Amino acid sequence: MSETAGSRARRSRALIALLAILLVAGCGVTRGDQEQGLHRLRMMVPNSPGGGYDLTARTAVKIMEDEDITGRVEVFNVLGAGGTVAMARLMNEKGNDDLMMMMGLGVVGAVYTNGSSARASNATPLAKVVEEQEGILVPADSPLRTIDDFVAAWRADPASVTIGGGSSPGGPDHLFPMETARAVGVDPKSVNFVSYDGGGDLLTALLGKKITAGTSGLGEYVDQIEAGQVRVLAVSGKERAQGIDAPTLTEAGIDLTFTNWRGVLAPPGLSDDARAAMVEALEKLHDTAEWKEALVKNGWSDAFMTGTDFENFLKDQDKRVSSTLSELGLA
Repeated sequence: MSETAGSRARRSRALIALLAILLVAGCGVTRGDQEQGLHRLRMMVPNSPGGGYDLTARTAVKIMEDEDITGRVEVFNVLGAGGTVAMARLMNEKGNDDLMMMMGLGVVGAVYTNGSSARASNATPLAKVVEEQEGILVPADSPLRTIDDFVAAWRADPASVTIGGGSSPGGPDHLFPMETARAVGVDPKSVNFVSYDGGGDLLTALLGKKITAGTSGLGEYVDQIEAGQVRVLAVSGKERAQGIDAPTLTEAGIDLTFTNWRGVLAPPGLSDDARAAMVEALEKLHDTAEWKEALVKNGWSDAFMTGTDFENFLKDQDKRVSSTLSELGLA
């Protein structure tokens, strides 16, 4: 039986409708995070591979991928000026909803000492994720066996004790020895401090005996501490760090506690929906068993914070760093 023009037209319309349904259904099998725009997510790290930001970012991204919270996430490092270069790039990506940046106290300080206007408080705050104790670290064969040995040498000749940190002035690895110096009676302005661009570079200097001691977050050196390459003289928190055979500063008679923190920002100018999707992904990360295990493994404290609380926290950190650096004549 021959087919009329009308029936052919009806069949064509039906076929087009069927194809449309199949296309919609095909889109529907993608993960919900992809529908929210997170299938092309990138995570920027503002210092070298091997540092604290890098470790935290790559740990978080792996868990988000493994748990299907996001699609595949590209992690990339942008080096320079203690995080200032990366911070400037973030601010220039206004409205970009596929970019996050891991950052923390070190980046807040670096933008001040480098005269940048790219303030963390002017980006889109997503979440504060962890806090971490600092440690005073020496090579395993250092003649400084205890924190008392270190303080005695420091008081005797501050210039002869070279201290390295994986952050620029104003960052945690700089603020910590300055506050420690003040607590033990050493003039902070006399501290011989050398800044390195991340924990990886700091470790190379420490093991190469280019510095007397390093100040850094402990999570970056778990493997070296366990292998006996690096010894921890003291930790900065209220309690001893799990798995680390070292006293707190307060146990050693030094009246100081100090913690670093890390969080995640996005570029300014994000839509409410884009920001909400990113925050939701980080909330899901925070709720996973794998993230809780990572906290323990790396010696991180859970410090999860979003919304207005994190916005206000960033503003307070700006004031804290500005005040300290002004006192040291660095800002």
